[in-house]
Parts: sequence; structure tokens; C-alpha cells
Amino acid sequence: MSLLLTKAAQVRTQTALLASQGRSLALVPTMGCLHRGHMALVEAAKAKAQVVALSIFVNPLQFGPKEDFGRYPRRLEEDFKACKEAGVDWVYAPPEEEVYPPGFQTQVNCERWSQLLCGRTRPLHFQGVATVVCKLFSLFRPRWALFGEKDFQQLCLVRAMSADLDLGVEVVGIPTLREEDGLALSSRNVLLSAAERTQALALSRALLGAQKRCLEGERRIPFLIEEAKAHLRQAGVRVDYVEVVEEATLQPAVRMETQSLRMLAAGFVGNTRLIDNILLSPGGQTGDAA
Repeated sequence: MSLLLTKAAQVRTQTALLASQGRSLALVPTMGCLHRGHMALVEAAKAKAQVVALSIFVNPLQFGPKEDFGRYPRRLEEDFKACKEAGVDWVYAPPEEEVYPPGFQTQVNCERWSQLLCGRTRPLHFQGVATVVCKLFSLFRPRWALFGEKDFQQLCLVRAMSADLDLGVEVVGIPTLREEDGLALSSRNVLLSAAERTQALALSRALLGAQKRCLEGERRIPFLIEEAKAHLRQAGVRVDYVEVVEEATLQPAVRMETQSLRMLAAGFVGNTRLIDNILLSPGGQTGDAA
């Protein structure tokens, strides 16, 4: 049976009891509006730990003043029901004032990771991500934390933060789940109209097209990027960026022969910003769309 927690003090009580029992904990941080992708994180967490906690908090610090904080979908009742059905032990759904009480002033900045890719057009986004995740890690002190690879830059940043601050949390990435037509599962998909939902397919198709070109022998990185951008524009997607980067650093790739390259893309479908990425591996090796 899932236990709904809304206060940090309640979490501390539960984690102290857990520690006294010598039982392991895995955490799945989310902003709610749960879908199959989140449930895949839960299943992976259950395979690792004896107790699974899932947090639901739409974090205001990671939204800019002109972004979609007010529009972001919220459905706590449905999410809690899904957590119970999935076997989540604890659901932490705090109000904003519990996470950021009056006088709150400390934020976490992962300087290098925050300035790349999404960070160029969302300058405070990753500072907000790092701050709330650091608070969650400090509160729950889990052995593992599970994140989806769709937000690949976020995954890299959280791993770096956990290591840099000696938080002792192993950050585990789980491949992105997709709809049958290829669209990456995202909470923001519910904001799309039927026509926009069709437009959004351009993201995964552009990435898969680049991966196919790579398998066929294409090695010109600028060509792959421009072809992907053209595909997005033709579909009516307003391009934020398309880049091919080295997985380990997220720095722009110079040579296709470098192992573990990933193409990442972000764009607006109507007023909704979507992201996606895929592994590009030279030499005939490719990863699943992630």
C-alpha cells in the first residue's frame, strides 16, 4: 500500500525507520502527470531496492518567466492511484512552501553542464533542477535514483552533481519509452492538440533518419544536423537546437569516428517545447532511441 507524504518531517521519520531496519531505498523524482515512462523507472527501482519512493513536485525554480509553469499538467489523484497500482511504497507530494519556505536562498549550480544545449535558452533551468534534486537526495538519502534518458542533459547533470557533492546516490538512466509511432513519452504530450501531436512526430523521425544515415555510412556531422533541422522545419516545428555531441561531455562532436555520439534536439510544437535524442554509434553499432 502506498503512503502519501506531504512534509519533509514525514519523510525523515520514514527514512529513519528504514535505516534502522537496514532496508534499501530507490527514489524516482518526477513532476507528476505520470505515464508509462515513469512506470518503467518504478519497475527498475523495484528491481534494485526493497523500498521505492516517488516524488511529485512541479518545481517552479526550473521554469523561466515566459515558460509553461502554469500550463504544466497536474493530476495528483490519478498519479497517486497509478503509484499504488505500480507498487510504489512512498509518494512524496509536497506543497511549494514545504520545499521552498520563506527565506529560502540556497541554490545549486552545475556550471559547465548548465550552459550547454537546453541551458543556452533556459539559463536558470538546470540550476532549478540541481537545487530540487539535491534537496530530494539530502532528504531521502536513497541508494539509487532513477531518471529517464529522454532528458539526457538532466541525467548527465544530476550524475555530476551527486558525484561532485559526495551525495552517495547512484544515478541510473533508463531508456526512453515511445508510443508505437515513435513519439517519446512526455508529460507535456497531453498539452498537444491532435494536429500538434502529428507535428511532434517530426522529432523522433528526424533523429531516426540521422541514425539511419549514420548506419549507411554518412560521416558528415554538419550534414546530419542540417538535414534533421530541415525535417523539423518542414513539419512546422520551431527549432531550438539540433546537435551531435559526445555522450561523456555533451561537447559538440567533431569527428564521427568518436565513439558514443548522441544527437539531441529541442523544438516548439505550437506553444509546447519538446525534447528528444538518439544514440549515433559509428561502425555499425547503434543504440535504441533514447
